[in-house]
Amino acid sequence: MALTRRLIHAALLGAFALGAHAQDKTPLKIVVGFPPGGSADTLARLIGEQLRGQYDPVVVENKPGAGGRIALQQVKRAAPDGQTVIVLPSGPMVLFPHVYKKLDYDAVTDFTPISLIANFQFGVVAGPASKAKNVADMVAAAKAQPGVASYGTPGLGTLPHFMGVLFEQQVGAKLNHVPFQGGGPANTALLGGHIDYKFDVVSETAELHRAGKVRIIAVTGATRDPQVPEVPTLKESGVDMVATAWFAMYGPAHLNPATRDRLQQAVSAAVKSPALSERLKGLGYEPVGSTAAELAAAQAADLKRWQAPIKATGVQLD
Repeated sequence: MALTRRLIHAALLGAFALGAHAQDKTPLKIVVGFPPGGSADTLARLIGEQLRGQYDPVVVENKPGAGGRIALQQVKRAAPDGQTVIVLPSGPMVLFPHVYKKLDYDAVTDFTPISLIANFQFGVVAGPASKAKNVADMVAAAKAQPGVASYGTPGLGTLPHFMGVLFEQQVGAKLNHVPFQGGGPANTALLGGHIDYKFDVVSETAELHRAGKVRIIAVTGATRDPQVPEVPTLKESGVDMVATAWFAMYGPAHLNPATRDRLQQAVSAAVKSPALSERLKGLGYEPVGSTAAELAAAQAADLKRWQAPIKATGVQLD
């Protein structure tokens, strides 16, 4: 009888332990404000794969539109329980506050910084519709026919949009901006000859460049991109412009510090793991995996850095 009681007691303890372990697996939804196939989507899915051992299930949900603002609204309204986060480029957090007259969120107070994921630079990409083999060709053609040559971006007010605006400002030429709902559709339009150029993350077109389907004629960083080392920087091409950006993870405001720290540590460890770190480098990103405080500082610095250039362009969106 005593043995039976001990066996029952042990079984109950085991069941309790299993139940407690199951409760430790928190579900996680990673929201992305762009369609599948773009840079933000790719990074979210890579991070999601790495987090599946600590969160269950992990789901990536695409909510494209408005340059990522639709997705941000969803995360802003989410419960601050650590189960809904967003992976996004820095534009909505450091550009949009200067761009939109009435922004429906506060980039600082409506979200909780979790971790920087990676830094990256952009490419100036010429498609089949353009004959430009370098930046000098592109500028000469744009000056000869102002506003005729077009460039595509993932949306109005996005980082690539302002890369184009700053480029125009630096070279003294006018291009026709064509916004799309994400980098994937912009790539399709470029390949189809519907637009002449694209300003976007190098990784989105590096393979197409190597295959000879498009030409990356310059990169926007201070140094050449290891994915396309033969391509000069804008500085090397005679354009006084250096501009880079980052991807990061945020949650809704008022995340419990312990919940935030658990997410931050998981994301940071994932980004710094040899497998994911090398994968990110292969895609043209500089892996970071920062603390929440470091992300908040990077956001504050870029909010300040972009204010004057955007104001100088005169671009204001409703």
